[in-house]
Order: sequence, then structure tokens, then C-alpha cells
Amino acid sequence: MAGAASFPALTPYGLDAVPAALCGGIVTIGAFDGIHRGHQALLAVARRKAEEGAVPAVVLTFEPHPRAVLRPHDPVFRLTPLPVRARILKALGLDGLIVVPFDSGFASTTAHRFIDDILVGRLALSGAVVGRDFRFGHGREGTVAMLTEAGERFGFSITEVDRIGDAAGAPYASRTIRAHLAAGEIAAANTQLGYRWFVEGEVVAGDRRGRTLGYPTANMAIGGDCRLRHGIYAVRLQRADGTIHGGVANYGRRPTFDNGAPLLETFVFDFSGDLYGETVSVAFVEWVRPELKFASAEELVAAMDADSARARAILASAGPGSSLDKALANRD
Repeated sequence: MAGAASFPALTPYGLDAVPAALCGGIVTIGAFDGIHRGHQALLAVARRKAEEGAVPAVVLTFEPHPRAVLRPHDPVFRLTPLPVRARILKALGLDGLIVVPFDSGFASTTAHRFIDDILVGRLALSGAVVGRDFRFGHGREGTVAMLTEAGERFGFSITEVDRIGDAAGAPYASRTIRAHLAAGEIAAANTQLGYRWFVEGEVVAGDRRGRTLGYPTANMAIGGDCRLRHGIYAVRLQRADGTIHGGVANYGRRPTFDNGAPLLETFVFDFSGDLYGETVSVAFVEWVRPELKFASAEELVAAMDADSARARAILASAGPGSSLDKALANRD
């Protein structure tokens, strides 16, 4: 059962509880959904500026995603819910995470008030690092030029960072990654992210059908906004104590049996313990095949045997991943 261990992550603070140690720092601002390679370039500049000034590097983000409030009719597939963002930011070496509740009231905050009340009044920033197309405040009225002028008045610096892109020159973008995942294009999504996309959550009890088939699974409900393509994936499951296990996972509705609500079911290779109640993360390494309906349980088991063999082969050749994958797996 679940122990006391947890994944290393930054502690999210609200604006009313910002520790003194996080004030006076270099601040980056944004939703940062995915924390992809473009975000990472911005955060690396912020971290370097903070080190030069011997001040903290702080991320100011929003929860829920602004689009969920501004466009409720068009739900957004969250790549990195807050606990996952906090974990990735920790692995990237950031010092602090401030979370602003985003609602219709906050959405009406003017750019000038955002600067005066939050950046200066609450965070007492010494500098901000932003992209060249950064906009903020009600109606996106705030510009980098406005922020620069405020910096001259209040005595904080502004550093602009150009957007970076892939080998074809296309800027890294969360919407592109969402489209890749919706198509089951795991390798393409992971290339954009700079790490293996992963989900995190509690292992819940299922119908235990997998045990009768010889494939007991660790089951996770990963959110109604998930648009990952239904199918079979080669994965790595990490427990909160840091141990990592290869596996094969099905994300989908189990059409052979009940066609129920989407569920992530992971068969963990060479493991016989009890994971119920534990918080684990599952990193997606590669696509195996789409989810299919089989005529019988016997046909399904035969397919699962083949899936497991394929997933083992993928994992054996995949290696440990990027430097960020390694940092996320490091308990030190």
C-alpha cells in the first residue's frame, strides 16, 4: 500500500502565502502546459539570470488553465496538471512556484493592476523573463513594451527570449503536442516535449478481470479532458519511492468487455506487489497498436502476449531518455 514517499516537486504557493525567500526573484509567467522545449528555453534563461543575481527563479502560473474559463465550450486537454508541472519545474532547477486561481474575476484584472499588485506588490520581483510575444492582463492589453516601461519605473529588469522551434523551424507549441498525442504519435510528442510525456495519479481498484486473464493491471483514471488516442503503449511506471518498472498499458474503454469510461490499465513487467492506493507516474515511450474489440477472451490474451513482447523490445532499445527524463527519475 501507499507509503510516506512522494515525488520531488515544488510546493505551490498562493499569492497570499508567498514565502519571503521567494520574493525579489526573477519571475516567468504563463500557463506552461506541457513545459515543452520552448518553455524550457525560457526557464533556462530565468534560472541563469537568477543565479547571476543570487536571487530565486520563480514561476507564476494559473489554475485552472485560462482557456477553461475563457472558452468553457472548448475544453483543453491538459498535458501537465499542476502536480506534474510542479514536479517538472523541480527537476528543471526552479526555486519557486506561485499559483494564481484563474476565474472570471481574475480575467478582468488590467495589465497595470497585474504589474502593480502582483508582480511588484506581492512578488517584489527583481526581473522578469518573457517571450517576445508575451501578452497579459484583461483582453491581452499588456505588452512587453508596457512591462519594460514599468520595469524602468519600479526598478526591475526585463529579458526577452525568442521562440525556438524544431528542425523544420516550427515553434514548439502545446497545441501541436496535444494533436500528436490525440493521434497516438508518442515519439513526435516526446520530441517536442524534450521528455517522455507522463501522467500521475493514484492506482485504483478495477474489476480485477486482468487477474483472471493472467494480466493484473495497475488502473488509473487520468481525467475527463484527456484526448490521448485509445490504444496500447510501451510505458515505464515509476513508484513514489523512485523505483521504475517497464510495462505495457492500455488506455481506452475495453470494448471486448464493457466499453466503459476511459481508463489507463498498466501491466507491470516482472512485478508481483500490491500498488493499490499508491500514487505512481506512467511515462509513455512508444505506440504499439490501437485498441481493438476481440471475439473472445482467448483472442484478447493472444494479442496481449504479442503486445507485451513488442513493448519489452521497445523498452529494451529505448534507453533512459533525455536529461530531463533522468532528472525526473532521480530521487536525490
